Amino acid sequence: MRTGRKRIKVNLLVWILLAIGAGIGCAYFMPLWAGRVFMTFNAIFGQFLGFMIPLIIIGFVVPAISDVGSRAGKMLLLTAGIAYIFTSLSGFYSYFIGSSIFPNLVGNRTQTAESMGAHDMAPYFTIEMPPLMTVMTALVLSFLLGLCMAYLKTDTMRKFTTEFRDCVELTINRLIIPLLPLYIFGIFLNMTMAGDVTVVLKSFAAVIGIIFAMTLVLLVLQFCIAGVIARRNPLKMLWQMLPAYFTALGTQSSASTIPVTLRQAIGMGVSEDIAGFTVPLCATIHMSGSALKIVACALTIMIMEGLPYDTAMFSGFIMMLGISIVAAPGVPGGAIMASLGILGSILGFGPTEQALMIALYITMDSFGTACNVTGDGAIAIIINHYFAPKSKQVIETSDE
Repeated sequence: MRTGRKRIKVNLLVWILLAIGAGIGCAYFMPLWAGRVFMTFNAIFGQFLGFMIPLIIIGFVVPAISDVGSRAGKMLLLTAGIAYIFTSLSGFYSYFIGSSIFPNLVGNRTQTAESMGAHDMAPYFTIEMPPLMTVMTALVLSFLLGLCMAYLKTDTMRKFTTEFRDCVELTINRLIIPLLPLYIFGIFLNMTMAGDVTVVLKSFAAVIGIIFAMTLVLLVLQFCIAGVIARRNPLKMLWQMLPAYFTALGTQSSASTIPVTLRQAIGMGVSEDIAGFTVPLCATIHMSGSALKIVACALTIMIMEGLPYDTAMFSGFIMMLGISIVAAPGVPGGAIMASLGILGSILGFGPTEQALMIALYITMDSFGTACNVTGDGAIAIIINHYFAPKSKQVIETSDE
């Protein structure tokens, strides 16, 4: 997650953990009629969340594409291209590793609930809130508007889309995020009453450690690529970036880690000008760790829910994911919020699956943030190899 709001971020994680525990605990003594009250809230909140998803896409993707396009240049295009390639490759890496390991670790909660004769609680009523457009329509419209705004350099539309983004972010910050723990409370209350929460918790515990190990391996691979291109020692460079890794692990914020990332990138031999350009930019567009986590979490949920999946389905999802989470909103869980649309449209996730994704993602959000930040150093090394003065590169290489 890429945000400088450390206080809100940490509190959200605590509230979600409390909501999970409270939902499980309350299920053992809460009467059915009270449980259905929370299911009614979940049904209405789920409708509102579905209504907001296309607006979130338009609100954040349009300004991001417009801003990148308006600053087009060789260094910018190469940095953005490498960031997208790294993000997409991390998604494929996560999928192939996860699809070979997770089926043996993750239980099917639907089969477990059926074997126990359990069933979900029904809400008393719901309120239909159909979205203004489909997710794919929102994505296509966002690309069209963003590219046209970059080409025309129009100030009026840029101001409108910026203010619209602020409105969407305000809605997320003041409405969706505060109510999210109550929504997750209802999800786990329902699952516990249905008798399948044990499968969910065991599945979560089984994959969290593996996902953490996958982020470490991913960083080694990224710095090996950078080392081959720049003819540098990848392990030495990765060691140099460890202060940024641990800073992001603690702050859970790419934005607040930028000063440390800049210092460590310069310490690796990246010129100050190139580091000053690539590090803040990559803090916005490079989301390798987030993509790895989202793909791994999505795969876990699909196996757990018994949803069908294949490589072709995830290939389309990963390619779209690398774009949809660009400039993820500066709110807690911004990357997962920005990806809800394609989770539903491509992978077929409903409100329950989306709530489980949010809970699982935010529980280990710091892993992805630390991976994103550290990987920014690998991109800076590659950009420095192509754009820094050759004499400086020769001196740096001879120092190895």
